[in-house]
Amino acid sequence: MNDYKEKILKICNETSKNTLMETLDIEYIDVGENFLLAKMPVTPKVHQPDGVLHGGATAALAESVGSAASYVFLDGNKFFVRGIEISANHVKSIKEGFVYAKATILHKGRTTQLWEIRVTNVDDQLISLCKLTTITLPKG
Repeated sequence: MNDYKEKILKICNETSKNTLMETLDIEYIDVGENFLLAKMPVTPKVHQPDGVLHGGATAALAESVGSAASYVFLDGNKFFVRGIEISANHVKSIKEGFVYAKATILHKGRTTQLWEIRVTNVDDQLISLCKLTTITLPKG
Protein backbone atom coordinates (compact mmCIF):
# COMPACT_ATOMS: atom_id res chain seq x y z
CA MET A 1 0.00 0.00 0.00
CA ASN A 2 2.87 2.40 0.75
CA ASP A 3 4.25 2.14 -2.81
CA TYR A 4 0.74 2.67 -4.17
CA LYS A 5 0.23 5.75 -1.98
CA GLU A 6 3.58 7.21 -3.03
CA LYS A 7 2.77 6.64 -6.71
CA ILE A 8 -0.68 8.26 -6.47
CA LEU A 9 0.63 11.27 -4.54
CA LYS A 10 3.50 11.71 -6.99
CA ILE A 11 1.11 11.68 -9.96
CA CYS A 12 -1.26 14.16 -8.26
CA ASN A 13 1.60 16.52 -7.43
CA GLU A 14 3.25 16.23 -10.86
CA THR A 15 0.01 17.00 -12.70
CA SER A 16 -0.29 20.21 -10.66
CA LYS A 17 2.75 21.76 -12.37
CA ASN A 18 1.96 25.02 -14.22
CA THR A 19 -1.64 25.09 -12.93
CA LEU A 20 -3.67 26.94 -10.33
CA MET A 21 -2.71 24.24 -7.84
CA GLU A 22 0.94 25.17 -8.22
CA THR A 23 0.10 28.87 -7.98
CA LEU A 24 -1.65 28.23 -4.65
CA ASP A 25 1.15 25.88 -3.47
CA ILE A 26 -1.31 23.00 -3.01
CA GLU A 27 0.45 19.74 -2.16
CA TYR A 28 -1.20 16.32 -2.04
CA ILE A 29 0.04 14.62 1.10
CA ASP A 30 -2.03 11.49 1.83
CA VAL A 31 -4.40 9.10 0.15
CA GLY A 32 -6.40 6.24 1.58
CA GLU A 33 -9.07 3.79 0.59
CA ASN A 34 -11.76 6.48 0.40
CA PHE A 35 -10.04 9.89 0.73
CA LEU A 36 -7.45 12.25 -0.68
CA LEU A 37 -5.75 14.87 1.51
CA ALA A 38 -3.91 18.03 0.46
CA LYS A 39 -2.48 21.04 2.23
CA MET A 40 -2.12 24.68 1.26
CA PRO A 41 -0.09 27.38 3.02
CA VAL A 42 -2.00 30.40 4.28
CA THR A 43 0.12 33.38 3.27
CA PRO A 44 -0.66 36.91 2.07
CA LYS A 45 -1.00 35.65 -1.52
CA VAL A 46 -4.21 33.77 -0.54
CA HIS A 47 -5.54 36.46 1.84
CA GLN A 48 -8.47 38.75 1.32
CA PRO A 49 -7.72 42.45 1.96
CA ASP A 50 -8.25 42.21 5.74
CA GLY A 51 -5.55 39.55 6.15
CA VAL A 52 -7.44 36.26 6.44
CA LEU A 53 -7.76 33.31 4.07
CA HIS A 54 -9.90 34.21 1.04
CA GLY A 55 -12.97 32.04 0.57
CA GLY A 56 -12.21 31.77 -3.15
CA ALA A 57 -8.80 30.27 -2.41
CA THR A 58 -10.50 27.82 -0.04
CA ALA A 59 -13.02 26.87 -2.73
CA ALA A 60 -10.21 26.43 -5.27
CA LEU A 61 -8.42 24.13 -2.82
CA ALA A 62 -11.60 22.13 -2.23
CA GLU A 63 -12.41 21.76 -5.94
CA SER A 64 -8.83 20.80 -6.72
CA VAL A 65 -8.78 18.04 -4.11
CA GLY A 66 -12.25 16.74 -4.97
CA SER A 67 -11.49 16.65 -8.68
CA ALA A 68 -8.13 14.96 -8.11
CA ALA A 69 -9.89 12.39 -5.91
CA SER A 70 -12.30 11.70 -8.77
CA TYR A 71 -9.36 10.90 -11.04
CA VAL A 72 -7.78 8.66 -8.39
CA PHE A 73 -10.92 6.68 -7.54
CA LEU A 74 -12.74 6.68 -10.91
CA ASP A 75 -10.03 5.62 -13.40
CA GLY A 76 -8.77 8.86 -14.91
CA ASN A 77 -7.36 6.89 -17.84
CA LYS A 78 -10.84 6.16 -19.17
CA PHE A 79 -12.70 9.31 -18.09
CA PHE A 80 -12.22 13.01 -17.76
CA VAL A 81 -13.66 14.77 -14.73
CA ARG A 82 -15.23 18.19 -14.41
CA GLY A 83 -16.60 19.94 -11.37
CA ILE A 84 -20.19 20.99 -12.04
CA GLU A 85 -21.16 22.52 -8.69
CA ILE A 86 -19.36 23.59 -5.54
CA SER A 87 -20.62 25.07 -2.31
CA ALA A 88 -18.63 26.19 0.67
CA ASN A 89 -19.58 27.17 4.19
CA HIS A 90 -16.76 29.14 5.79
CA VAL A 91 -17.04 28.80 9.55
CA LYS A 92 -13.69 29.96 10.93
CA SER A 93 -11.01 32.32 9.69
CA ILE A 94 -7.27 31.71 9.58
CA LYS A 95 -4.41 34.17 9.04
CA GLU A 96 -1.33 31.95 8.74
CA GLY A 97 -0.09 28.39 8.79
CA PHE A 98 -1.64 25.65 6.69
CA VAL A 99 -5.10 24.44 5.82
CA TYR A 100 -5.77 20.80 5.05
CA ALA A 101 -8.49 19.65 2.65
CA LYS A 102 -9.75 16.08 2.89
CA ALA A 103 -12.04 14.88 0.10
CA THR A 104 -14.29 11.93 0.91
CA ILE A 105 -16.86 10.52 -1.47
CA LEU A 106 -20.51 10.63 -0.41
CA HIS A 107 -22.01 9.28 -3.66
CA LYS A 108 -20.16 7.39 -6.38
CA GLY A 109 -22.44 7.20 -9.37
CA ARG A 110 -21.43 6.17 -12.86
CA THR A 111 -21.81 9.71 -14.17
CA THR A 112 -21.97 12.04 -11.18
CA GLN A 113 -20.21 11.96 -7.85
CA LEU A 114 -20.73 13.91 -4.66
CA TRP A 115 -17.71 14.80 -2.53
CA GLU A 116 -17.44 16.26 0.95
CA ILE A 117 -14.30 18.32 1.46
CA ARG A 118 -13.47 19.31 5.02
CA VAL A 119 -10.97 22.15 5.24
CA THR A 120 -9.28 22.25 8.64
CA ASN A 121 -6.35 23.91 10.38
CA VAL A 122 -3.36 22.16 11.96
CA ASP A 123 -5.44 21.56 15.14
CA ASP A 124 -8.16 19.82 13.06
CA GLN A 125 -10.59 22.72 13.65
CA LEU A 126 -13.10 23.15 10.83
CA ILE A 127 -12.37 26.17 8.63
CA SER A 128 -14.77 25.37 5.79
CA LEU A 129 -17.12 22.57 4.83
CA CYS A 130 -17.43 22.16 1.08
CA LYS A 131 -19.53 20.01 -1.20
CA LEU A 132 -18.46 19.28 -4.77
CA THR A 133 -20.41 17.56 -7.51
CA THR A 134 -18.30 16.12 -10.32
CA ILE A 135 -19.23 14.54 -13.62
CA THR A 136 -17.23 11.86 -15.38
CA LEU A 137 -17.40 11.61 -19.14
CA PRO A 138 -15.72 9.01 -21.31
CA LYS A 139 -12.55 10.02 -23.11
CA GLY A 140 -12.58 9.70 -26.69
